[in-house]
Order: sequence, then structure tokens, then C-alpha cells
Amino acid sequence: MQSGPTPDRPHAHADWKQMLGIGIVASILGIAAGLLIDWFPIAASKESHAIDTLWDVLIIFSVPVFVGVTVVVLFSVVKFRMRPGEENLDGPPIHGNTRLEVIWTAIPAIILVGLCTYAFVVLEDVEAIEGRPMNVRVVGEQFAWTFYYQRDGKEVASRDLHVPIGKQVKFTLQSKDVLHDFWVPAFRMKKDAVPGINVTYSVTPNRKGAYPVVCAELCGLGHAVMRSNAVVEDQATFDRWLASLGKPAAAGNGTGGGGAAGGGQVDGKAIFTSSATNCAQCHTLSDAGAKGTIGPNLDRGLAGKDEAFIRESIVDPGKEITDGYQDGIMPPNFEETLPPAQLDALVKYLSEVTKGG
Repeated sequence: MQSGPTPDRPHAHADWKQMLGIGIVASILGIAAGLLIDWFPIAASKESHAIDTLWDVLIIFSVPVFVGVTVVVLFSVVKFRMRPGEENLDGPPIHGNTRLEVIWTAIPAIILVGLCTYAFVVLEDVEAIEGRPMNVRVVGEQFAWTFYYQRDGKEVASRDLHVPIGKQVKFTLQSKDVLHDFWVPAFRMKKDAVPGINVTYSVTPNRKGAYPVVCAELCGLGHAVMRSNAVVEDQATFDRWLASLGKPAAAGNGTGGGGAAGGGQVDGKAIFTSSATNCAQCHTLSDAGAKGTIGPNLDRGLAGKDEAFIRESIVDPGKEITDGYQDGIMPPNFEETLPPAQLDALVKYLSEVTKGG
């Protein structure tokens, strides 16, 4: 159907075939670009494929809708805009087109119902529990994640997440303070950790490697450093790591920070800069090359302080707050998540490098 120009406005004419042709070409190019772009990081879970496919389907349907609306708007702006001398002309005496209105209402409704149904099927599939998954309790607080495992009937804690490949893992999300969001982008799944509520979801890791864990909900000043690692490894390696949790053996135990090779002396500097503590992300410390500003400058704040004071500042950070900083920013459970040898090494390291500050 062509919109015929009026005698007063002979230029006000748009050919629907021309609009359709431009829309089809632009849609094909847009869909191709959308499917070729790597939107997500590498996939490392069984659920990733279904979620990535859902994303591609949404692109295939949403790009033509966006292009169609945009083409009509741009044609209307170009063809039917007011020219000089037309300020006092009335618009053409047009009326509605019932058939067209039914079509542009029915088609989007059908598309939406279809996409919602497909998304629901995908959600049911990725949230299905298979057999007896391994349970990991995930606790978020400003500004750190702590992961709790069952070992010999007791809970043990870690700052880093370790999971065996090919084993479904059920996460129980909790929060000690505000709303957080537990997200491993490589797993694709994420949910909020809500204070007072247990939120659960499951994933099955299927690719070995180390992947970032982030908080996807703005939770305060230290939100950007609320990070950890998710390590996917074979069952035997995971079992050895789990057996080492909380024990005083030196480094090499996979908790993210460090000792010398072969299980020698624990390296306090490596612990300070590791993802297990995130100290270097929050504090300034010249010896470690750290320039964080979320927490106090340790070169000045710990100058002349003894090891007892430094230890207390780590395990009970709310007892004495440096002027200009808020309570609750530093996680209070390092004594629980760091093995004693690593905590001792960190205290000794900070004491030695700040003596001359």
C-alpha cells in the first residue's frame, strides 16, 4: 500500500516496498552482527549452551523489530516533515486501518508468547536438579565472598570457590548485610543473595580452569573489589584441596595465597596480593605496589604498630576505625577463612614492611 501525496504536499509520499526492502537488508546485517559478536566470556558449565542459544534466539527476533520501527520512524521524518511554507496546512484527512492495526498487534503478541514460553522451558531445564548435587554455602558480605563446604561432618570455609568438573553443584546463597548478587560469568547463572533468605541454584561445571566470581549488585563502596576465583578441577585435585582447608600447612593448598614451593615458608606478601584476601585492592602499601583507596593507607596506619595490633586489625576490623573510614567495609572473618600459618605470615609481613613508615 502506498500513501498517496495530497495536492498541497506532493512530496509526502512513502513507498512501503522500499521501506520493506531496506528493513530486510538492515535486519539481515544486524542479525549477522549480533550472532558473530562474542557477547559472553568462555562457557564453563553445562547450562551455558542453553542460555547462549536463548540469547541468540532473542537477537534473531528483536533485531527485525528494532529495525522495522526505526525504518518507519526515519521514513516518516524524511518524507512527512514540515517544509517551509507549510506551517498553516492541515494534515491529510486520514482514518485508521483496522487490518493493519490487527496485524501489528497480533504479530508482536504471538512473538512475545512464543519467546516467553521458550525462555520458561530453558529456565526449567537449567534449574533441574540431577541426582545428589554437591552443596556449597555461599555467604556474601561487604565486601567478600566466603564459600563453606562439608568435610567430615563439619563446615570449612574458603575465600575461593573450588568445584569438581562434571559434578552438579548446588549453591545456597546467603547475605550477612545488604543485597549481593553471586555471579560466575563463565557459568552464566546468577541470583541475588538476600539477607534473611536462602536462595539456591545449581550448575554443572564442564571446563577446567579458573574463572572470576563477581558481585553483580551494587552493594557499597567496596563493590568493585568483591571478587574471588572459581576453580574447576578434576575430582582428585578437588578432594586434596578440600582436605587441606583450614589446616596450618603452608602454601600450595589452593586457597589463593602463598607459600614457597614445596610447602616451605609462607609468603606474607603473596597473601596480601592474592584474591583470597583482596588486601591490595583496598589498601595502599608501597612494598606490595598496592594503591587501593577503599581502606586506610597501611604505610601510615600501621607505622610503628606491633604484631598484636596488626592481627587484631585483621580479625576484628571494627574494633578501631581509622578516621575518615566506615565500619563494615572490611570482612570480619579472615580468622575463619585464612589458615593460621597464612594469617601469621600476613601479620609478620605487614609488621616488617611498615616499621619505617
